[in-house]
Amino acid sequence: MDNNCCNKKTKRSLDEKKLIINRLNRISGQINGIHKMIENDAYCNDVLVQLSAVKNSIKSLSTHILENHLYMCVSRDLENGELDTIDELISLFKRFNQ
Repeated sequence: MDNNCCNKKTKRSLDEKKLIINRLNRISGQINGIHKMIENDAYCNDVLVQLSAVKNSIKSLSTHILENHLYMCVSRDLENGELDTIDELISLFKRFNQ
């Protein structure tokens, strides 16, 4: 049920925000590095290795956010009887498994 995505919010601690933002900044730096590699005609293999590193960084961050979502948002919603969260979770898992 994707129409809920913009109506709900997740209150994160300052430490959690800092951790996520630091990881996003690191990923952004990796992307910028790849951009420079392309500009400098870096060897394809080297670019692909860096792209794989970015993919793994994004996957790791996604897993972290998903875990927090399950422990915080989903458990709260289920305790409050908001069963539409189950449909939201099913949609998320389908997206993750593509």
